[in-house]
Amino acid sequence: MATRCSLSTTDGPLGASGGEDAALHEVYLGLGSNIGDRERTLREATERIGELVGAVVRRSALYETEPWGFSSDHPFLNAAVCCLTHCSPRRVLELTQQVERELGRTRKSAGGHYADRTIDIDILLYDDLVIDEPDLKVPHPLMREREFVMKPLGEIMPCPQGGLRR
Repeated sequence: MATRCSLSTTDGPLGASGGEDAALHEVYLGLGSNIGDRERTLREATERIGELVGAVVRRSALYETEPWGFSSDHPFLNAAVCCLTHCSPRRVLELTQQVERELGRTRKSAGGHYADRTIDIDILLYDDLVIDEPDLKVPHPLMREREFVMKPLGEIMPCPQGGLRR
């Protein structure tokens, strides 16, 4: 079982593939669930993110939305959270995938094929980094196309002009 990101002298430099560093980074995550006890799952995911990734400093309300990219009779509950972390983007990905597995997720969507899921956690933003690796893309490449991402994200990431900072 993984432990929370905390500073250690044995960890590598920060970067997409690094472990941890001394700086505190702001990461925004999108969460969604459309099967099982959706509200409980999102609450447990947020708690585990706080334990493993870093302090959850902001969280949006829950938004019920229709599935995106596939048909289902099961609507989603979606939310966004902001964490402060010492983890690298790669480590955040590993830890959020661990949380997904702990909460019953058995496989990720692949090739644009989506299905019902107990939990989905996506890295939306990590500081101002741009990462383009096969399994790690930041900012999330489809977030602006998804109102179920942008609405909760906008709630916790306002700018003085009333829009998103990006």
